[in-house]
Amino acid sequence: MIINDITLNKIRDNLWEIPQTGNMRVPGRIYISQNMIEKSLKDDEALKQVVNVAHLPGIEKYSLAMPDIHWGYGFPIGGVAATNLDEGVISPGGVGYDINCGVRLAVTSLEYEKVQSRIGNLISKLFENVPTGVGASGAIKKLSNKDLKQVLEKGSVWAVENGLGIPSDIEFTEESGTLRNANFSAVSQRALERGADQAGTLGSGNHFLEIDVVDDIYDAKTAEVFGLFSGQLVVLIHTGSRGLGYQVCDDYLKVLLNASAKYGFKLPDKQLACAPINSQEGQDYLAAMQAAANFAWNNRQVIMHLAKKSLLETFNMTESELGFRLVYDVCHNIAKIEKHKIADKMKEVCVHRKGATRAFPPGSELIPSKYKGVGQPVLIPGDMGRYSYIAVGTEKAMEETFGSSCHGAGRNLSRTKALKSAKGRDLVKELKDKGIIIQAKGYKTIAEEMPGAYKDVADVVDVMHNEGITRKIAMIRPVGVIKG
Repeated sequence: MIINDITLNKIRDNLWEIPQTGNMRVPGRIYISQNMIEKSLKDDEALKQVVNVAHLPGIEKYSLAMPDIHWGYGFPIGGVAATNLDEGVISPGGVGYDINCGVRLAVTSLEYEKVQSRIGNLISKLFENVPTGVGASGAIKKLSNKDLKQVLEKGSVWAVENGLGIPSDIEFTEESGTLRNANFSAVSQRALERGADQAGTLGSGNHFLEIDVVDDIYDAKTAEVFGLFSGQLVVLIHTGSRGLGYQVCDDYLKVLLNASAKYGFKLPDKQLACAPINSQEGQDYLAAMQAAANFAWNNRQVIMHLAKKSLLETFNMTESELGFRLVYDVCHNIAKIEKHKIADKMKEVCVHRKGATRAFPPGSELIPSKYKGVGQPVLIPGDMGRYSYIAVGTEKAMEETFGSSCHGAGRNLSRTKALKSAKGRDLVKELKDKGIIIQAKGYKTIAEEMPGAYKDVADVVDVMHNEGITRKIAMIRPVGVIKG
């Protein structure tokens, strides 16, 4: 099959390969169905970006893309690439502007049917307690430089130490909520200024806080381990490192553009600006990116605390009656040093996941002990009008995708096209008719993020399930949403 002058050879039903040609250092591989290729990739430059990423110095095995692939900055969103630590590079385009944008799932002991009449009150309370929108601030007191340093170097541990969570929250967060080589001094003053008042804020765009109900369970045993039951009320939080992370990316893109020239890299796209991982520029970016990732984990931790507070206030119940507990927190935009098997040897590599989720298997030392028998939870949000999925990682993911899977539905329409499609429609009423209450700062965000703007996440999840990269555990559907 040829799409936009790029050859795709079918390996399996849902796996396609772009042959290594020209200066590509490795082939490209895309996990996607033929139907999805024809529906979503003919008018998208994402496949070209898969080819471009394959030119990165030190890239191992393949330039990979998940089924939610679409065009992004440098890397496609849904892109995964691992580079070795000897001659390999690190690229901000492989992480993105919203460093450690991610998803956090918390469960309650509440049955949706018993509290359905009060969901509207809950959404109003959440909208009151969790600041949303561009430049949102004021969830907690403005952080001093001393506190901000602690947040950037401790991550969500800072929130828990300051009464904004409980110790078990740390155990159920990827990397225990802290990348330990983060360096406050690698972050610019402008980035610090942007982040000082944004801890505990949702932001805008595709970020959201949802109240969902567990609709379908596919694996009862694993669902029980995660604390899920049919008809249960759960909380899904999707946001990242806010203005601080954006500024870190912006600052270091300039540095790494110069580094690309300094080290003589010949790349097909300047958006792939990079530096050797072991260079000063590479280490500085890694330290600043890790600091921004820690800010994001802290941000989601604070938001979760505010969500719990809103639930307690709305339903006027005790903590034991609410049964609020974090299932897991995963990041979607990150570069991390991990060990993976390459050519029959374990090797340290820098895994870039840009719109992709870590998906480690049962037995992994890097997942909570409670989940070692079933695998790492993989949280895959859909759009606000349909459903989201909870899956688990597998050993096959470790063999084929550096322990990675899809991260969401992936856009189907640009924001401009979504606005055009929404013209003349009452999307708030359309969602209400489906049993979904939404509150947002403005109608424009609702229109840009309308359900039709996204692929059907069921198609995305089924590709990875059918390929054995992740296994479906449960489906949840939204009943209430707040957005910027």
